[in-house]
Formats: sequence, C-alpha cells, structure tokens
Amino acid sequence: MIRRMIVPASLALAALAATPTLAAEVQIQATGPVIELVVNEQVEVEPDMVTISAGVTTQAMTASDALRQNSTQMQRVIDRLRSLGVPERDIQTTRINLNARFDYDQQTRDQVFRGYEASNQVSVKLRDTEQVGNVLDALVQAGANNINGPRFSVSDDTGPKAEARRRAMERARAMALDYARVAGYSNVRVLKISESVSGNAREYSADAIMVTAERSGAAPPVQPGMVETGVTVSVTYEAVN
Repeated sequence: MIRRMIVPASLALAALAATPTLAAEVQIQATGPVIELVVNEQVEVEPDMVTISAGVTTQAMTASDALRQNSTQMQRVIDRLRSLGVPERDIQTTRINLNARFDYDQQTRDQVFRGYEASNQVSVKLRDTEQVGNVLDALVQAGANNINGPRFSVSDDTGPKAEARRRAMERARAMALDYARVAGYSNVRVLKISESVSGNAREYSADAIMVTAERSGAAPPVQPGMVETGVTVSVTYEAVN
C-alpha cells in the first residue's frame, strides 16, 4: 500500500539545509509502514539572569495619603536600583493598586472602613547572579516591603537548544529503528520533522521572599543552581529495507 503525506516544503527541507520558506507543497510517498514519534529533550544550563519582583505597600486613612506615601517610598526603591547599576530597561512597573480596607465586625455584622491601601510593584532583571543577595538586602533597606523571587533563567539558550535538538533526533532515530526492526525492516528514512519550542529556558523560582520594612541584618544567601531548556520534536519515518 502506498501512503501519501503532504508536507510543507519548509518542513521537508529543514532536515537537509536551511533554505528560504517555499509556498509550494511537497508530496512524499511512503510504501512501507509509517512511524510517528514525539521526543522531548531537556538540557541543563547555568543561569545568567535573575528576575525579582520588588514592591511597596502603604496604608493611610485617605486615598491621597496612601498613594502619596507609597509613591515617595517606591521612588526611593527605584532610585536605589539605579544606584546599583540596574539599567532603566531592566526595571518595569508591573502593578499599581489602590483599594479601600474593611474589617468585618462580628458583633454588628457590618463592614467597618479602616482606610486605604496602596501598592506598587516593579519587575527587576539582574544580569549578575552573584549580586542577588546584596540587591535584595539593599531593596529592603530602601523601603521595599514586598519582594518575590528570585526566578533564574538564561539570556540566550540558542546553543543549549541546538544540543537538545541533536539529542532528540538521535533518540528519535534509535526508537524508529527499534520499531522498524521489530516489524521486519532494516532501516528508516525521514518523511517529516516538526518542532515545538516552549520559549526561553525554563525559569526556576526560589520560594517567595516576603519581608517587612525592618532593616535586614545580612544579605540573604541565594543559590542559582541550574535551569533547563529544550525542544519537543515530532518526526515521521518510513520503515525501509
């Protein structure tokens, strides 16, 4: 029996060489059994980037006071980040909230107004993993009372992904050969390759660090460890002799 597979030319040629994407389609005929495999391969990488979230939460009886106090305190945090050499592009405001606060009175069963709460949060990228502890300590001293992270990642995982891709293809071929030989065939040929990449290297997060406005006694110890990056490859083979 002859099986026909319609494969976009850009995918069919990707296994042979890097060529411009073609609009035409390529027909591939398969006379032997078709083996379809999905292989995921991960590679460990030493992180070179850290993301932390630093913020300020303030409370006051009026909305304007809560927001004004919060803005003043948050500006000190941002100025401290700049003084540590963090570039503007690596500091991004991610959340600003202003909400009324209420308590529930058990006796009267009423909501009791307690004032307003303002919060401001920034996401900070650090490109030196050895400075994370010192930066966290400096942020707390500057007035940050809400810190989450760190989350470790790599800025460029092109090389590690290429290694993961090579391993995935080697494993896929070995598996396909096993299937083919069990079925009485001696070899396989590639019919189709496609790849799914899940963005950048997977981020590893330490437990969230929640702090108060008190001055810390020492910089917290931070271990970057390793992160993973990889690819998922779908390969279709034909069993041949």
